Amino acid sequence: MEDDELIRKELSRFLTYEGYEAVCIEKFENDFQTAESILQETPDLVLLDVSLPGCDGLFICDELRSRSDVPIIFVTGNNTSLDELNCMMRGGDDFIAKPYQLPVLLAHIRAVLRRSGKEKQSSTVQHYKGVTLDLASGMIEKGDKKQILTRNELVILYELFQDQGKIVSRTKLIDRLWDNEIFIDDNTLSVNITRIRAKLDEIGAEDFIETRRGLGYMI
Repeated sequence: MEDDELIRKELSRFLTYEGYEAVCIEKFENDFQTAESILQETPDLVLLDVSLPGCDGLFICDELRSRSDVPIIFVTGNNTSLDELNCMMRGGDDFIAKPYQLPVLLAHIRAVLRRSGKEKQSSTVQHYKGVTLDLASGMIEKGDKKQILTRNELVILYELFQDQGKIVSRTKLIDRLWDNEIFIDDNTLSVNITRIRAKLDEIGAEDFIETRRGLGYMI
C-alpha cells in the first residue's frame, strides 16, 4: 500500500527479485474498500503506508484487524516515536520509517513472516526440468554446475519460471525489465536471451528456453 508510483514500482521489483509475489493496490477510495481490496488478495503480509490519498492507513489497519490476523508492517514517513507507538497500538506488527534501505526493509519482512509462521523457506528457489534458479544468490544451476546471472538475466528467468510451460511475451519481459521505457531498443532483450542461453549451455541445459516466433519465449 504505497501511493508514490516510483516507490511502489521499485519495491515491487525488489520483492519480486527476492522471490516474493508482490501485489500493489493502486486505488485508494476509502478505508473499507481499500481494506477489502487487500483482503481479496489473501496476503501473507501487508506493507502499509499511513498517509494515503482518500483514506488513512491507521483506519485501514483497524479494518484489517477486525477481519484478519495478517501481519502488517507500517512503512511511513511519519517517523516520530509517537507515530511508531500509535501504529503498533493500532495493530501493526512492525514499523519502519522512510527513507529506508531496501535490504533493511527485507530483513523486517523476513522477521515478521518468520514470527507469524508464514515464511516460505523455498520462496527464493525455483525448479524446472532439472534446472534450479536461486534468486537469493542470483545463480542458475543444474547438477553440480552453476552460472552467475546479471540483474536483467535474473528477472527474465524469474518471469519464465513463474509461467512454466506457458509463453511469456516479449512485451511483458520488457515491461518487467525497464517499465516500458520507450527509448529501450527491443533488440536488447534478444541480447539478454542469447547470453542466458549461453550460460544454460554451460551448465548442460541446452534448449531450455524455446522461442515462439512472433509470440515470445517459454520454458
